Amino acid sequence: MQDLTPRVLVTLLLAGVTVAAQQNLGYDDTPFLPGGKWRVHDGTRPQPTVVTPPPAGAAVPAPSDAVVLFDGTTLDHFRRVESPTPGQWREVGPAGWRVENGALVVAAGTGNIATTDTFGDVQLHVEWATPAEVAGDGQGRGNSGVFLMQRYEIQVLDSYGNPTYPDGQAGAIYGQMPPLVNASRPPGAWQTYDIVFIAPRFGADGSVTSPARATVLHNGVLVQHDVPLIGATAHRVVGTYTPHAGALPLMLQDHGSPVRFRNIWARRLTTG
Repeated sequence: MQDLTPRVLVTLLLAGVTVAAQQNLGYDDTPFLPGGKWRVHDGTRPQPTVVTPPPAGAAVPAPSDAVVLFDGTTLDHFRRVESPTPGQWREVGPAGWRVENGALVVAAGTGNIATTDTFGDVQLHVEWATPAEVAGDGQGRGNSGVFLMQRYEIQVLDSYGNPTYPDGQAGAIYGQMPPLVNASRPPGAWQTYDIVFIAPRFGADGSVTSPARATVLHNGVLVQHDVPLIGATAHRVVGTYTPHAGALPLMLQDHGSPVRFRNIWARRLTTG
């Protein structure tokens, strides 16, 4: 998402190295998240502990009942989308991203892309890699996002030795919940998200009868455990719910960095 403004002096243990520097880590003027003491994008929130994930391996094959959204060859399952009003998306043409060496690469300035298939409750597998050549810091380093129902974002970011506000690092439910740990691999390495997402339910009057929930494994490490979402993803404000359809596209974000994706598949879930 967006970059930062206030400066906070931090001392962090990152990848076994103590880093002490003036960092643009977050905000001190945003609203407080419901039921807690932390602000949205709070730079003073404790940084997740760094853990070493298993080494990167071959792409994980899709199960037989999965919808394969990107197999390394075509963009047939994606279209370019734009948002004429906040939270509302519409197709505007072919996806403008590139397919290179079996990977789907963000083409800066071409816009977000969304699936032609729609999903509600879903198991989603996504493999991604930030640029091997490091440029920028904080939110300006390898930024993208995986959006469930075009509204609920799991942040994609180069968070290897790169401090930022905790609810905006890799594996975070953006603007809401930091990951339990930082399981990031180095820049350029392939990483995996395995996401189980339960869509919100709304009553006839538009009220939320059951919030969205997300479980996320980052590189095989549990980083979100059945977390209830407080609403749609938002920047610098507390997210809220607006009633929407029970099945909507998945979306990948163009945030200006040439992040790569591969082996994207999804399984529709039937829940009780």
